[in-house]
Amino acid sequence: MSSAVDAIRAHAARATPGTVLTGLIGAGIGPSLSPPLHETEARRLGVDLVYARFDLDELDVPATAVGPLLTAAREAGYRGLNITHPCKQVVVEHLDELSPDAAALAAVNTVVFEGGRAVGHNTDWSGFARGLRTGLPEVALGSVVLLGAGGAGAAVAHGLLTAGAGRVQVFDLDAGRATELAVALADRFGAGRASAGADLEAALSAADGLVHATPTGMAAHPGLPVPAGLLRPDLWIAEVVYRPLETELVRAARAVGARVLDGGRMAVFQAAEAFALFTGAEPDAARMARHFATLTETTPAERQPADVLD
Repeated sequence: MSSAVDAIRAHAARATPGTVLTGLIGAGIGPSLSPPLHETEARRLGVDLVYARFDLDELDVPATAVGPLLTAAREAGYRGLNITHPCKQVVVEHLDELSPDAAALAAVNTVVFEGGRAVGHNTDWSGFARGLRTGLPEVALGSVVLLGAGGAGAAVAHGLLTAGAGRVQVFDLDAGRATELAVALADRFGAGRASAGADLEAALSAADGLVHATPTGMAAHPGLPVPAGLLRPDLWIAEVVYRPLETELVRAARAVGARVLDGGRMAVFQAAEAFALFTGAEPDAARMARHFATLTETTPAERQPADVLD
């Protein structure tokens, strides 16, 4: 554990006075695109910011190390940290305060140090909602099927219902997890707004849209999360996976003529909102999106990181 804490302190010691110190804590994040996204946008805005990766796998520490790492970062003068798998839920108990949305989701992907306090935020849900609004404007939201009830699925569901979805049906390989998420959503948004799905084919046949929030389609987990025969031109598809950007689901949906939202917008918008929380400066999200497109063109799909899914 001491070596992990030393890594936090060493990064801070190398920074020049006045530098905004930020970073990412998670497992398997070595090739994360977050550092170039944040640092390049900071330079363009005239902000002196550095963004470091603290990979739990490389540091050989468990998810519970997030507590000591946060303490070390706060003491070393960090402005904030992004948090990803497997720490988004674990980190909550180590925070002094949660934003309303982070409290509702019981998951945090951004921690800001304010006046000696560690405040948790969740920009995943709002990043998805903003991506949906800009990438699939005016799509019908009466009935939406959600695949995946993990951390990403919970954020997406919150974003969908906040955006006005009439009903979200949640499917997960773990039926109990799907039920748990659906109950929490119904408590938060009202009876009938969310339910655990039972028959995927029937649900999709009556749905306006499908949102995918499982690892299927990642380079390490190739394949389709649903049979291609269940896709149709009037069923819009939103993908959370962004490595590769064009997953098998995205390709299959486009092949049948469906409207498609890839995972890039969520990745960019959640990063842009975290950047604003860290710096107090408003980033140019469109410019960050263009930079992201360049990075994903030059970064091999199998090396792109899991900054959203967990």
